[in-house]
Amino acid sequence: MAQNRAFAAEDGNLSTSNLISTRAVDYLDIDLTFAKKPSGDIYKKKDAAAVKQAVKNLVQTNFYEKPFQPFFGTDVRGLLFELADEDTEDEVRSNIIRAIETYEPRALILDLAVKSTPDAHDLAVTLTFRILNTEEVVTFSTTLSRLR
Repeated sequence: MAQNRAFAAEDGNLSTSNLISTRAVDYLDIDLTFAKKPSGDIYKKKDAAAVKQAVKNLVQTNFYEKPFQPFFGTDVRGLLFELADEDTEDEVRSNIIRAIETYEPRALILDLAVKSTPDAHDLAVTLTFRILNTEEVVTFSTTLSRLR
């Protein structure tokens, strides 16, 4: 009885093909609105929507908000009370880049624009990123304002 075996290129037998399998990865997350389906389950975010929701939560989280992970987030709201100058914009930009590279491995930053409006006491953030394992490009924009 003959056995068919697949050898790797390192084994020297190139006449047989290697067994290659790929696995499609679905990015799933729960919808944070907690809206119910008629069946009673909550809705799920899938693929780009899940990653966009995770990036949004990461950008809007301050340091020390997540238990046992004091540097999770970007501390953007804490920086709203600093002087509105280019140094603050650079610090916001570097905090966002650090947080996404550290805590969100599904996103690859393509462009990040931070614009401060001192008279309105707000900060506009526009982030363009690509979702890894896909070619989908997502743009996330938010304006953060201080209240006092």
